[in-house]
Amino acid sequence: MTEPALDVDELPRLDGIVLSHLHGDRRARRHLDHTVPILTTPHAARRLRVARGFHRTAGLRTWRSLTLRRGDAQATVTALPDRHAGHAVLRGLLPPVTGSMLEFGPAGGPSRTRLHLSGDTLVYDGLDEITRRFPAADLAVLHLGGTRLPGGFLVTMDGAQGAELARRLRPRLLLPVHCGDYTVMRSPLSAFLAEADRIGLGDRIVRCGHGERTRVSGARLPD
Repeated sequence: MTEPALDVDELPRLDGIVLSHLHGDRRARRHLDHTVPILTTPHAARRLRVARGFHRTAGLRTWRSLTLRRGDAQATVTALPDRHAGHAVLRGLLPPVTGSMLEFGPAGGPSRTRLHLSGDTLVYDGLDEITRRFPAADLAVLHLGGTRLPGGFLVTMDGAQGAELARRLRPRLLLPVHCGDYTVMRSPLSAFLAEADRIGLGDRIVRCGHGERTRVSGARLPD
């Protein structure tokens, strides 16, 4: 129901792409620079290399990391656990998904800023390991929408699950995305905002609507 806010030729310079899972995405497939590194699931990496001609793909299994460097800066991407569906049979029918922790800092030095991308996951106990391995992120981007497949199966977080994940992770700031773009998304952004307010996290939310831009300053993390 919603066109992308930016077309491929309007994107800034890309040093790398972090992809949570494989979609059709015809426009991106045709027009993205095929030499840009893509960090994604092993499932998506194989298909992008073999069928789509994206030869610089890295398939990261959960908790594996890869570092991209440019000049005196670097970004380390670590694959995080994700679960696209609650039922094991349904998980077998959907493409594997991954979350990502991006740590930015000087080349060869400590991380200064952490960005957590939830990916299309549901809340489950396996996500608690994230907080044990990583201090709280500066910004968590939460993929919400409450997407439901035929039969009522939930495959992305609704407002209540998004707020629960935020409660567990306790990032400094929260950016909700992935709401209202498809008819199968049944949980509006307002549901997440109300639940975040109820549990005392409303003041952490970054408001950035479709097509808007916002700048978030990173807090320096301890060495």
